Order: sequence, then C-alpha cells, then structure tokens
Amino acid sequence: MIELVRNVRLWFAPQEIRHEGRTPDYRFSLANERTFLAWLRTALALIGGGFAVDQFLPDLRWAWRVGLALALLAAGVLCALRAVNHWIRCERAMRRGEDLPVSRFPAVLSIVVAVVAVAMVVVVIVGWAG
Repeated sequence: MIELVRNVRLWFAPQEIRHEGRTPDYRFSLANERTFLAWLRTALALIGGGFAVDQFLPDLRWAWRVGLALALLAAGVLCALRAVNHWIRCERAMRRGEDLPVSRFPAVLSIVVAVVAVAMVVVVIVGWAG
C-alpha cells in the first residue's frame, strides 16, 4: 500500500524520480513514454466508445445501453489511471536496474472489452429494442 501511495505522489511530482538509481538510456525512457501514450489513446477510445453506445443506440433497452456504456467508460478510466501508474513503475524499475514490473491489467482489460464486444454482437444480431 505504501508503494502505491508513493507511486501516486510521483504522478504529480515526476522530477522526484531522479533521486532514485541512475538515469537510464534515454531511449528506454522515451519508449516508456510512448507506451504510456498508447495506453492513453486506448483509454480515450474506450471512453469514446462508451459515449457512442449511449448516444447512438437509443433504441436499445435502457439497462443494456447504460450497462454497456458504463462498462466502456469504466474501462477507459481504469486504463488511463493504470497508464500513469505503469509509467512510473517502469521508470523506477529502469532507474534501479530491476526487472520491469509485470501486470495482469492488460489481460483484465482485454476480457472486459471482449465481453462488451460479445454483448454488442448479441445486441446487433438479436436486435433488442427498448
């Protein structure tokens, strides 16, 4: 828990990371930043998908529409928060000369997106109307 709090503090004071270990090869730091930006693009796409489901499927039953939209919106929020946390964790590991941190989050996010996609396929095929 203390590690999580420290990581969250570093989100808002990234200059503090310089006090840990040695400066890694800048190419690795830039690759870490590109990965962070890719996660943010994924988060934005999920959030956009959530709004699209809510706005462009008015004939869908309210519970289905809201449920699918909220699942996508929540996945987008979690993805954005996880992106910055992963960026900090990787930067700290590189500076310390440690292995990069592993995470189950990509698998969990993939499962959530797949479940929502299957639900959308069912909705399109069956054509449930409100």
